[in-house]
Amino acid sequence: MNEQINEQNETSLPKARLHATIHGRVQGVSFRYYTIQTARRLDLTGWVANRWDSAVETVAEGSRDTLKEFLSFLREGSPAAFVQKVDHRWEAATGEFDHFKVRYL
Repeated sequence: MNEQINEQNETSLPKARLHATIHGRVQGVSFRYYTIQTARRLDLTGWVANRWDSAVETVAEGSRDTLKEFLSFLREGSPAAFVQKVDHRWEAATGEFDHFKVRYL
């Protein structure tokens, strides 16, 4: 009997990039902290930054399914945040990141 096990781990899935801008009450409410914690828990790489216009911007790379979960978090935000809108676009992953961090624009 020949059984073939088809297991695919996260590292073998194609990578994607999510570039998102989050609008609302998202600065001064630990949004970046929660974003970093969520991204690291999901094993994503990239960055998050406060913007001059009171929005938060993030770029994350990982599997598309994991990035969809990350996008769901971004739409909810940190406990004290009030997210009004998330603009996002999908891009090809570049592999330029080795971890997830705060970036200062």
